[in-house]
Amino acid sequence: MPAWLWVFIAIGALLAAIAVYDLLQRRHAILRNFPIIGHLRYLLEAVGPELRQYIVTDNRTERPFDRDQRRWIYASAKRENNNFAFGSDEDLDTAPDHIIVDQSMFPLPRPEADDDWVPCAKVLGGARDRRGKFRPLSAVNVSAMSFGALSGVAVEAVNRGCAMAGCLHNTGEGGLSPYHLCGGELVFQIGTGYFGCRDQEGRFDLSRLADTCARHPIRAIEIKLSQGAKPGLGGVLPVTKVTPEIAEARGVRPGQDCRSPSKHTAFGNVDGMLDFVETIAERTGLPVGIKSAVGADDFWVELADLMATTGRGVDFVTIDGGEGGTGDAPLAFSDHVALPFKLALARAYRAFAEREVADDVVFIGSGRLGLPETALVAMSLGCDMVNVAREAMLAIGCIQAQRCHTGKCPVGITTHSAWRTRGLDPTLKAVRLANYVSTLRHELLELSHACGVVHPRLVGADRVEILDGHFGSRTLRDTFAYQSSWASVPEADRVALHELMSSSSRSVRVGQ
Repeated sequence: MPAWLWVFIAIGALLAAIAVYDLLQRRHAILRNFPIIGHLRYLLEAVGPELRQYIVTDNRTERPFDRDQRRWIYASAKRENNNFAFGSDEDLDTAPDHIIVDQSMFPLPRPEADDDWVPCAKVLGGARDRRGKFRPLSAVNVSAMSFGALSGVAVEAVNRGCAMAGCLHNTGEGGLSPYHLCGGELVFQIGTGYFGCRDQEGRFDLSRLADTCARHPIRAIEIKLSQGAKPGLGGVLPVTKVTPEIAEARGVRPGQDCRSPSKHTAFGNVDGMLDFVETIAERTGLPVGIKSAVGADDFWVELADLMATTGRGVDFVTIDGGEGGTGDAPLAFSDHVALPFKLALARAYRAFAEREVADDVVFIGSGRLGLPETALVAMSLGCDMVNVAREAMLAIGCIQAQRCHTGKCPVGITTHSAWRTRGLDPTLKAVRLANYVSTLRHELLELSHACGVVHPRLVGADRVEILDGHFGSRTLRDTFAYQSSWASVPEADRVALHELMSSSSRSVRVGQ
């Protein structure tokens, strides 16, 4: 045979060997789903900084997560070096809305490399003395992403990772599936469709909810009023995604669109909602809270007024920023309905603080808070915990392809295509999720020690500044007009937190 034919045979054999290796390996979903050509993605990623610097964009241009943010998440998930060299590439003098943490001149010693002990600053359900009250072991938890919106293997990877990291996993409104039962403790979310806790007519079924909570590792219940991606809208899971598995988890019939109404039918006002909360809490014994994006003030004012005067109340409030959202939404809603997180939290928190009931509520933040500096901002403004969603997706392999709504996610996270989901190994990806959560907690601890306090929740709103882009800055306290006592930790919780953060308590990791 001519020499050139041997060359082609050798190249063909090499490509075949690479293809077989790609199909059999489990570490990279892209390579498993797209053998050979998937390597081009990693090649382009390797030379990406050069391409962006000289041809396309810089490291800070891409959205919703820029290249540097994604690199930090990827490296943290893989336990690789997540440091950056040669100083900041931000033009800090003229960078508007850039976060600056005011470090102490007398910081605490730097935490040990494996120290990620950051429990919640308050006892969830403690203020109302719920039977199932507890202190979450992690101030960083995974936000609501339903089975249906996410593939089964993606949900399994997240749940296994939460078990490893000791954090809570919110089920999302799509009900409970076998993929949620891989060791991680759960927050069961009740949406407007009451999936997983509805009767044959689609109405809320308290007995079914109580039975589900009794049989599964559910630690709290979250009533979703709205979400950052599409506040004021119900959702639609198209018939093509309503598989028999998904239909069973949601308690609906397969073979038809699965619709979430835009509002709840079990209650129609704030007073009725509080009755609903107390009924569920009494029946299940679990802490019960609400999740909502923030728009008009009247809901929050009325809720705080009723809590201050009637003895009823929610155990926690999850504030979802308008910039949040893992699924699809109309552009007008994702861009223009609901306030962004910092303004949303400040507005809701104000209603509770002015009526002196903020200490009775565990505040949870959600909406692009999965980076150390943004999580610290949330805690400085009064959040006791933060939830991460898209960052969790990135940790288990999301490449920000922004194809979540098409059913063609290339890495098997937001699709039910057997071909695409086969590339996602839930066992390996669970480790990456756990690594990411652990690293985020560790760096939050590092930031708090740099500020001279033992826990990030103790970093006050006057210790974080926001640059205005014109050689000026304002503290969070001044920016959002917080009074000096707001966003502080109650004295009893502060004492307990100092004890929890002591060296003797860190080795115990006891939740109560």
